[in-house]
Amino acid sequence: MSTASPLLREQMHTLYHDHHGWLYAWIRRKLGSAHNAEDLAQDTFTRVLASSHAPADLREPRAFLTSVAKGLMSNWRKRHALEEAYLAALAEMPVATVPPPEQRLVLLEALHEIDMMLDALPMKVRHAFLLSQIDGLKYREIAREMRISEITVKRYMKQAFTRCLVWLGTTAALP
Repeated sequence: MSTASPLLREQMHTLYHDHHGWLYAWIRRKLGSAHNAEDLAQDTFTRVLASSHAPADLREPRAFLTSVAKGLMSNWRKRHALEEAYLAALAEMPVATVPPPEQRLVLLEALHEIDMMLDALPMKVRHAFLLSQIDGLKYREIAREMRISEITVKRYMKQAFTRCLVWLGTTAALP
């Protein structure tokens, strides 16, 4: 924000001042958590700042903020559900095999990244990929299950594997 123009800083200040309390209360009612509501309210304004929408151009700022916050809450709920499932799986493991806390954080972050990568796939491609990789079905079985041709399954799998390779290439480049 320090590189933002004085006009943009003033517009964001006004938007924040006029709507933060309302947005925080709205999110808190939806989530039932003051801490998470504060985080998501801040994330909402951060997202608005990073967007191409100038605060002064928003005709219905609360509708826009609600829309942004709903997307962030959806992501938060999905992430929270994934974390809960991971913790439940850890609770089922024998104590001697439970990874240490540092490794659990790394694994959880990897799960989030895989989940985001899968979400980026078209629904039919993701479905075929999961039938193959999770359920262990052969392409012929996937074609039968999805009522599509085996050639289409191969095309879907190529698309999914290509996305995985791209994802691996970008994550391998991270520090």
